[in-house]
Amino acid sequence: MGKITKYLNQLIVGNVFDTPEILETYSTDRSVLKIKPKFVAFPESTDDIRKLLRFFNQIATKDIPASVTVCGSGLDEGGADLSSGLVISTEKLNRMLEIDPRERLVRVQAGITLKELNTALSVSGLTIPISGHSGDTIGGLISNNPVDNWSGKYGGISNFVERIEVVLANGECLQTSRMKNYYVAKKAVEKSLEGDIYRKISKLLKSKVAIVKGIEQNIVRDKSGYPTIAKAQRKDTLDLMPLFFGAQGTLGVVSEVILRAVPLSKKPARLVATFKELGSALEFAHKIKDLKPREINLCDLKIIQEARESGKNLDGVIRKLEDGFVIFASFDEKVNSCLKKVSLLQKKLPRGAKLILESPENTLALNEFENALPVYLNSPKNGERVPILNNFYLPEYTIDSFMKDLEVLKQKLGLDLALFGSYLTNNYNLRPKFDLEDKDFNKKAATFLRAGAYVINRQGGKLAGGTPEGRVKAVVTNTELKDAEKDLYDEIKKIFDQNNILNPDVKLGASSKFTLTHFRSTSLPKIMV
Repeated sequence: MGKITKYLNQLIVGNVFDTPEILETYSTDRSVLKIKPKFVAFPESTDDIRKLLRFFNQIATKDIPASVTVCGSGLDEGGADLSSGLVISTEKLNRMLEIDPRERLVRVQAGITLKELNTALSVSGLTIPISGHSGDTIGGLISNNPVDNWSGKYGGISNFVERIEVVLANGECLQTSRMKNYYVAKKAVEKSLEGDIYRKISKLLKSKVAIVKGIEQNIVRDKSGYPTIAKAQRKDTLDLMPLFFGAQGTLGVVSEVILRAVPLSKKPARLVATFKELGSALEFAHKIKDLKPREINLCDLKIIQEARESGKNLDGVIRKLEDGFVIFASFDEKVNSCLKKVSLLQKKLPRGAKLILESPENTLALNEFENALPVYLNSPKNGERVPILNNFYLPEYTIDSFMKDLEVLKQKLGLDLALFGSYLTNNYNLRPKFDLEDKDFNKKAATFLRAGAYVINRQGGKLAGGTPEGRVKAVVTNTELKDAEKDLYDEIKKIFDQNNILNPDVKLGASSKFTLTHFRSTSLPKIMV
């Protein structure tokens, strides 16, 4: 154990490790990258986090390189929870602190998982309606602000967070709230980092009005940089909280969160429809969109066929088509009414299309169908489906032309490119297999990333549409930002983190050379679905 590790263990109640086994465990997330940290900390309180950040911020002032990142469950697909310095794990910060069932408010530590939170809330008949991975932490959801499959109806994590507590780069604690300009002015004169932030952000918003308005127009489609600056100011008020959504730990460490839950919905009803032609599938999806479903997902039939080849029994749901597309949808409001309206559409479906509405007889078959995508993503045969071109925005009116471009890309790159994603949120994925042990893997993966991003942009999409750029997407997005936007985002980062210790190699600070040379050459030791 090194001197710094011993000192940090004396400093905090939790533990800090530098043992090779632990460092190896935290050198990968769900991305294609591998970056080994020097230290891994397991704080047990907000005060522990404050002490850790204060120490690393102090050594950074002496020109000693320092890097701090936060890791929740290690599910990030863009490499944002990896660090060559200190990784702070929120594993032990997973408690529900308070709950007010009448007001539907709950206060939690940032390391609590979505599953843990919703299990506890269900006792009071409440929930946070997000369809992300059950292991996602609340802090991780805020940091990545992902577009999940239910976001089209429920709006994602940002719709349910009332306030957050954040540990700033120098160890100060910031508790967010929407304040009138009078109180902002009082905060701004305080001699603290928090005071500096309020003063400088207020000044920045006044001087960059036109740029912020331009960013606001694309805020739904592009999560690169800090576009949520457009939500900070409203009339005569200011709230810093929006800036932390999608910031990926580059502005501060979220330690506690107050959320507003909603009543549990009734058991949802599902449907599966298969089509030979993409146009027919999209037309059907567009029609049921008006019924306010919880989700509408589009999937290339090749994905389902691969799951069938892996042993899944899908004959009761999917027709034996070699090519085509599948629409999966679910409803959690006015279920019977919605299913009746969908059944009326059945007579108008094109010849060869098949529609299955959920009933007691086919519930298990539909459950098996929903497990087809994890089978496809995690099949170990002939390589790994690493997330390189995932969670990108694609307008619904360009999907057909995008698929034509995709055929050209398939031929040029020799990859199996099957599209899947959410029609309701315009958020899609491409996950071809790569042989990570291939000596040319880095080159092939980088070519796929850049070529895919070109096609997405060509069709009016955005690479960082569903999740922020992290390290991987930043290879492309950092070169696409307008100078005025980049300057604004750089200034925001400097305001919050003057010594650049918080995830300095993520988002705008990501280096193309560093990222591409840290692509891992072996598959992950465990599979997550």
